This record gives sequence, structure tokens and C-alpha cells, in this order.
Amino acid sequence: MTVVDPQPDRFRDLMVDGEPGFEEVLTCVFGVQRHEARTYKVLLDEPGSTVEELANSLDRDRSNVNRSLSTLREKGLATRERRLLDGGGHVYQYTATPLEDARELMHETLDEWTAYVHERIDDFGFGAN
Repeated sequence: MTVVDPQPDRFRDLMVDGEPGFEEVLTCVFGVQRHEARTYKVLLDEPGSTVEELANSLDRDRSNVNRSLSTLREKGLATRERRLLDGGGHVYQYTATPLEDARELMHETLDEWTAYVHERIDDFGFGAN
């Protein structure tokens, strides 16, 4: 897993917010957009959804939903399975990574980033950037 480079503004917002919600933490830790966090939440409620079904649920066009799903898959927050159709062809169905696994992934990602920042702090010296 690569270390995520969370956006500093998002961390500041997270620290200032007394009780950040799931979407705020998800966007901060993984560096995803709010619409991608929303897509993840819909997938939790509607596992096995197709792009078309998600586009309808999210009221977004299919190309945007496809991009969101690609990002979620890259971050380990969603999976894709190919289902063969009775009349021929196939469709992809998407499922969110279970919430418990996503929580663990958030902890791991944040721990990796924190370790990286600690290393950077230790590397600071007089006259260093």
C-alpha cells in the first residue's frame, strides 16, 4: 500500500470539527472527493450495484460514477465482479468494502501517514527545508 498524502486543509478542517462524520474522515484519510465518499455509502446500502443503478441512486451521470468507482477500487474501498447476462454479454457489479474492513484500512493508512510525518520531523535539521 502506498502512503496517502492527505490534503493539509482537510486535516485542519477535521481537527477543528468537534465531531467529524464518516464522510469527512473518509475524504481526509484517503484524499477522495465528497461524491466518492457518497458513492461508497450508497454501495454499503446497495451491494452488487451496477454503474447504471448507482447513477440513478446518486443522481449523477454514469461517467462520473465510473470515475468514482475507479477511485474507490484504487483505494481498496470497493470491489468489482463481472456477471454474465442471460441474453449474452456481461455487466459489472460493485460492492463496498465492508465497513469494519474500511475502518481498519483507515487506521492503517493514517498510521502510515503519521509514521511518514514523524520521519520527516526527525529529518529536520538546522537550515533544512
